[in-house]
Amino acid sequence: MPRPIPVILNTGAGSASEGDDPAARIREAFAAAGLEIRLMPGQDVSLLARRAVREGHDVVVAAGGDGTVNAVAAQVAGTKSALAVVPMGTLNHFARDAGIPLDIEGAVRTIAANHRSRVDVGVVNGRIFVNNSSIGLYPTLVIRRENRRRRQGSGKWTALFWASLTVLRKHPMLDLALKANGSVTHQRTPLVFIGNNEYMIEGPQAGRRNGMQDGKLAIYVTRRHGRRGLVALGLRSMFGSLRDALDLEAFTTTDMTIASRRRHLAVATDGEVSIMETPLRYENRPAALEVVVPAREDAAAA
Repeated sequence: MPRPIPVILNTGAGSASEGDDPAARIREAFAAAGLEIRLMPGQDVSLLARRAVREGHDVVVAAGGDGTVNAVAAQVAGTKSALAVVPMGTLNHFARDAGIPLDIEGAVRTIAANHRSRVDVGVVNGRIFVNNSSIGLYPTLVIRRENRRRRQGSGKWTALFWASLTVLRKHPMLDLALKANGSVTHQRTPLVFIGNNEYMIEGPQAGRRNGMQDGKLAIYVTRRHGRRGLVALGLRSMFGSLRDALDLEAFTTTDMTIASRRRHLAVATDGEVSIMETPLRYENRPAALEVVVPAREDAAAA
């Protein structure tokens, strides 16, 4: 008799509406699919995922947003367990790019079908990310947003609005040396974005990935400094092409080192920010993570 599937539910995340019971919906969806689960609710997702992997489960389910997926993937990558996802966050970048249905019931049906695929992960100073990492503007924004939430008890989006105004008024400029593809370039920039595989940077699909198995890191460096320039950069990403813009440098590599005169930098990995020692060492680990995804014909029909 198969063991119950561990489902790690991040009780500190998600976009559930008022009155919604995510745990109940998860139980109902898995029961309808004929699967027995062990629901593991909590906020220390890494600890719960580590326990599930150590117990030798074939599949470990992350129920939450991209931060939850990242925490579970970091424990699953390189093991005999596979990652499955029930998207319950605000943006759900990983699920979307992997073709996983964004509704709970559809995601659970995908888990029941149990089709597997291997995808790459990115790593910075030993920390895994499945979507992207960045330094400069974005991690600074997250830090200020969370500081405002703690000080004033603001909601996430209110805090984000005020933090954005502060960061755009006075944003960090970084002097960096990027070593990649056998050469070193010196950059003065407010933002370096590192994608786990290549992101589309033009048109309505900007911000999405065509694939997650190319064995590449995609590096994007902006030279825009002022507030107007950064706003223009965002608009061009929605309505025009950034690839040929003189204010954005984009290239791919398998690994990269970022050196700075600063001993520590704030680094975002899949939306979570940590302080890391420099230099920052990035690499792509091809096919390091097995994921439960829809079969190709199912994904094409979705």
